[in-house]
Amino acid sequence: MTRGRRAMIPCPMPRTILIADDDAHIRQLLVFALAKAGLDTVEAEDGEAALAAVAAGGVDLVVLDINMPRLDGIEVCRRLRAAGELPILFLSSRDDEIDRVLGIELGADDYVTKPFSPREVVARVTAILRRTAARPPAPAGATAPLRHGRLTLDPDGWQAAWDGREVPLTVTEFGILRTLAAMPSKVFSRDAIIDRLHGPGFAITDRTVDSHVRNLRGKFARAGAEDVIETRPGIGYRLGSCGAG
Repeated sequence: MTRGRRAMIPCPMPRTILIADDDAHIRQLLVFALAKAGLDTVEAEDGEAALAAVAAGGVDLVVLDINMPRLDGIEVCRRLRAAGELPILFLSSRDDEIDRVLGIELGADDYVTKPFSPREVVARVTAILRRTAARPPAPAGATAPLRHGRLTLDPDGWQAAWDGREVPLTVTEFGILRTLAAMPSKVFSRDAIIDRLHGPGFAITDRTVDSHVRNLRGKFARAGAEDVIETRPGIGYRLGSCGAG
């Protein structure tokens, strides 16, 4: 694990990015690109080193390769998610890995496939950081639960339930479902969902939204719900009937 040199560009809120990849060339490429954007970096050459870097503190986001020795990126992400909501941007060498990295118990924030443009990685990293920094403070009063059919959402507790039984969701999954439930008759385009979650201009792909929706459906299907989210082909998504008849 090594630390990159801090960029000379003034940054009012310095952020540290952990780059976890067993390819030294990729690490150095990203160190250089992120430094130009005014970001500090920490490097890890395998999964165990990545977890150690996070445990040492001061990491604001992880750029995480899937295929690494001594714990792959999937396992690293699983352990990080069990401990908290540290933002994670996955590096993937294959498109067919995407559903795994955005998977049921993982909930990565976004992904980039190899080969990638360093500029694209920087854009996605800075977009995630802007989103987390701009997260509004919790309101003083309690927010009323959202109920639709057999679905209940507790916005303050970030909890979802079906027939009174909790369905564990990642932050992004809950945000998507809350967006749809707040206006159950409205059909949201993928861009509109992204804007509601992260604000305009957030660097994320339609495929990412589709993967999160697929994971949401899978979780509720296991709870006995088959009609939580409705697809409108060519348009987007809206809340389903949720067992309301």
